[in-house]
Amino acid sequence: MRAGTVVAVCGHESDGGHALRDLLDRRVPRVTGGRELFRRVRASRARGEDVCVVPMTLGRDPELVADAARTLLGLTPEERGGTVLAEPFGTAEHLVGWLRAAASRVPGDRALLVTAPSGDPFVDADLYRIARLVRQYGRHRIVEVALTGGDPDPDEGVRRCRALGAGRVALLPAAWAVPRVPEPGYCEPGGPLLTASATAGVLDARVGAAWHRFDRHGEDGLTRGLGAAHDHGHAHSHGPGGHDHAPGGGGHGHGAFGAPASATAPVHADVSASASSVLPPSRSLR
Repeated sequence: MRAGTVVAVCGHESDGGHALRDLLDRRVPRVTGGRELFRRVRASRARGEDVCVVPMTLGRDPELVADAARTLLGLTPEERGGTVLAEPFGTAEHLVGWLRAAASRVPGDRALLVTAPSGDPFVDADLYRIARLVRQYGRHRIVEVALTGGDPDPDEGVRRCRALGAGRVALLPAAWAVPRVPEPGYCEPGGPLLTASATAGVLDARVGAAWHRFDRHGEDGLTRGLGAAHDHGHAHSHGPGGHDHAPGGGGHGHGAFGAPASATAPVHADVSASASSVLPPSRSLR
């Protein structure tokens, strides 16, 4: 039986992993990218453990995936031989499904304020698309967006909801981090987005799929991971001297880091799995 370690690499959506403390199995280390990820994987490989790295993005941090791939490329060939990069924990499509599930538990007379830490302009703009889909397929008349550390911030988001006639506002986190409630007299928390058991179930699926691709096809996920950050935004430029892209246009291809097979049918928050089950039966955590 192949021994295995799961490493959760975390970014701004989880406040560097702090927001995942009560959601992940204690045997799954939470690390930030770069040197911390590199040291953790190298130490595990030195002990003879196989390693699966899971980027803990909910679909709003594609750079986290690409950065993890670049970091793992720095390992020696021997170290990389037992290391795989899983597909990201979630995609934007999954996030829509999870938010819709969370919204279904909020009374219909509330306004929904979809909140997340501010990222780059493209992922922030995409949050508005996500919120619009939550409204389109839900029962809440008012659905607004707020960006922690950005504009509009949660305080402004609440003011906008009240200006539209909302008496009460429920904050729905589109991230692991749960925002503070800005005005308790008018607001209530609507999260966390996922329970510990749902998180464990999705993590188990990502790890199992990564090892399946490696064992059956020899794919470690690094090549696809390198292209993850090119798969978001609309027409954009690579800067001075670069070249622009438009949807469906020319230029180099945007290689998506393969979306999970269920991406078109989002996993909802009622995923049930044992929080201790993060590896398939053929692999064990030490």
